[in-house]
Amino acid sequence: MKMTRVRTGAAAAASARGSRLIRSGGSPWTGGVIVLLACAALVAAASAGAALFTLGALHHTYLDRGNLPDLGPFTRFEFPTIGHIYDTNGQPLMELAREYRQITQYDDIPPIVRDAILAAEDKHFFSHNGVDYFSLPRVLGKVRVGALMGRLATGGRHDNTSGRAIFPQGGSTITQQLVRGNFLQRQTSQENSYQLRNVGLVPRALSSVIGARNVNMVLRKREEIRLSLWIEERMRAQFGSKRRAKEEILARYASFVYMSNGQYGFARAAEYYFGRPLSTFTADDADKAALLAGIAKSPRDYAPDANGTGPVLRRRNQILALMAVQGFISRDQMTGAEHRPLPAVLQHASLTLQSSAVVEHVLDELTAAHADLGIEDLLQGHIQVYSTVDARVQRIVSEALEHGLQRYEQRHPRTRGLIQGSVVVLKNRDGSILAETGGRQVYHGRATSYSDFNRVRQSLRQPGSAMKPIVYLAAFRHGDFTLETLVPDEPISVPNGSASVPKWIANYDGRFKGLIPIREALAESRNAVAIWITAQIGIDAVLQTSRSLGVQTPLQRYATTALGASEVNLLELATAYRTIASGLLAQPYVIRRIVLDSGQVVGENEHHSVTISLADGALSLIQEGLRGVVRIPTGTAHALDARGFPIAVMGKTGTTNEFRDALFVGSTYGLDGITVGVRIGFDDNRSLGGKDTGGRVALPVFHELMLKIYRDQLAGPPPSFPPQMEQRITQYLQGEARAVVVDAAPSGRATDAPRGHASPAESEWLLNHATAFEPIPTTKLSSVPLNPIRDR
Repeated sequence: MKMTRVRTGAAAAASARGSRLIRSGGSPWTGGVIVLLACAALVAAASAGAALFTLGALHHTYLDRGNLPDLGPFTRFEFPTIGHIYDTNGQPLMELAREYRQITQYDDIPPIVRDAILAAEDKHFFSHNGVDYFSLPRVLGKVRVGALMGRLATGGRHDNTSGRAIFPQGGSTITQQLVRGNFLQRQTSQENSYQLRNVGLVPRALSSVIGARNVNMVLRKREEIRLSLWIEERMRAQFGSKRRAKEEILARYASFVYMSNGQYGFARAAEYYFGRPLSTFTADDADKAALLAGIAKSPRDYAPDANGTGPVLRRRNQILALMAVQGFISRDQMTGAEHRPLPAVLQHASLTLQSSAVVEHVLDELTAAHADLGIEDLLQGHIQVYSTVDARVQRIVSEALEHGLQRYEQRHPRTRGLIQGSVVVLKNRDGSILAETGGRQVYHGRATSYSDFNRVRQSLRQPGSAMKPIVYLAAFRHGDFTLETLVPDEPISVPNGSASVPKWIANYDGRFKGLIPIREALAESRNAVAIWITAQIGIDAVLQTSRSLGVQTPLQRYATTALGASEVNLLELATAYRTIASGLLAQPYVIRRIVLDSGQVVGENEHHSVTISLADGALSLIQEGLRGVVRIPTGTAHALDARGFPIAVMGKTGTTNEFRDALFVGSTYGLDGITVGVRIGFDDNRSLGGKDTGGRVALPVFHELMLKIYRDQLAGPPPSFPPQMEQRITQYLQGEARAVVVDAAPSGRATDAPRGHASPAESEWLLNHATAFEPIPTTKLSSVPLNPIRDR
């Protein structure tokens, strides 16, 4: 028993020693077997996964035709292009686009440019069916084996998006590049990520080996090949032959590809970089054709205006060599083109012509008048807008406004860059807008060429005394007044809201002249007379007249509206003066016609005018009165009656409360004339300063632009006023006109009398009625600012 135990213990010890021997001494072959088996299993799994993935890819690529994109826009060649806003002469005022592209048909691509594209991108383009299988060995030869082995060694545990991809870029045919840019933009932009974009079983298994980023790239490439084969098939069916289909695809590539600096397509790039239409390229332009063809690979590096010229030259010469190898050009042509320097790139000036207000107006009118069209149609190039604006007039107006603001800043240096203004020019015949400037070119240090607050249409401000012609026209329509009617320029008051003390109205010069003719009162902008007349005819007559002239903003029903206390925008004020000058009511418009990409024209001949109905020559009376504002020596616009200004105009100044705004609105006569509205003031409503009236600040802008417009014959010859009208003003100036006095209450008729002092009875009646109002509908004035006590 004892011996047995001894043997048993020895055996146990030996067994333990043997066990230790196996664990230590046996590891060289046992551990290797285990690793080998594990690698084999991993490779087998990967191979099985790869086989499954390959079978699935082949089925998806060549047999699956489900979940396809809409090919209609592609086959119809409906790529986003450029929307233009043109002036009345067809000159572009502004280009609007998400992608600045020009569509080019195959026949418009010169042979030298086609050859350069094919040499650079796809030499077998006309023979393959969307995928160049001959290039596969070259592509596979570029597979980064080191990166692949590294992925296999780590088992896909790490995915570095900044590291080198296993599969190289390149090898795509022209068709594949179109597919990638046109249908797979989102998938392409998301593939460079550690997140797997396909949640299928096989992609997940494969991503554990080669990483999500590489799987994303492979899946995108698979879809790219599938769509390329399908598109070529559909294009052959659409155009009847493989050759025609290929020509159409090449044209789409030449129009679609990005060429740097926001330009798309070869035609656009040729214009942008060289200032030449693409169609003018010949065999002598092989260097330029190769340069353009080289941009698509890397626009940032190979565009002609790239920072370094070395890469640009190398890329150009590389393509020239490929063109020679493929027989597109001779060796001598290649050598000559290689020795040419890079052409100078054009400097590009803005097309905006300070027309941001025009663009804003066009976009508003487009959406308001055409429910089925919108801004997106313009941005996609589906429509082209032809405006009524004349770019030459627009430039003159912008410069005149800048000069006027500079003159003001010279008197007030602390306001430099802060003062603002706006100008609009209308055709009298139909209300079409010839020019519209909504503000200065640089404001608060920011250029406003592309966008700005449009002060012509969007700013509601008091018109000041520019409102008075509407008051006088209402009086003439009433039938009791003519230009020779004597009216009292005497102290007068208006209700002052809830206050018991009335508001007394004064004139700009602080004086009262007694009885004066309406002609003189209008020319000198006498506030007291305008209030007195409003009392006689009623404020409703003034409001009705303003509406009949085209003012659409509701005016307040209180007395000082006669002095311009109610706010309007400059466009509707100018429209009222245009209606007075022409006798035709027409709403202003800026779109002449719209041309769809189908060639259909819409919106043409949709603007109509209506003759306004005025009794007893009221229109002629106000026209003559406004002409007198210029011709009468004491008139507020007499500066325009000078030898240096040989244009017959009529108009009215306006200065608002506390000199916050200065205005002038004036016209040349009749249907062939034009009307101009000018307003200058601060956006924060501060005062312009004492004595900065409409005649001093706004009128010089009118003076400058009218001289240049008619000097350059941009609005035809300046029309004359009727000789009888001018003669009556001359007779007044010579003291030959007959005065008219009101011999009874306003319901009576005016009678003629020799011009001179009124009789005692007449004077007594007028003076007794100087502060007596017929009921004028008013609102409480406590919440509404009164117009200036002194306004001109």
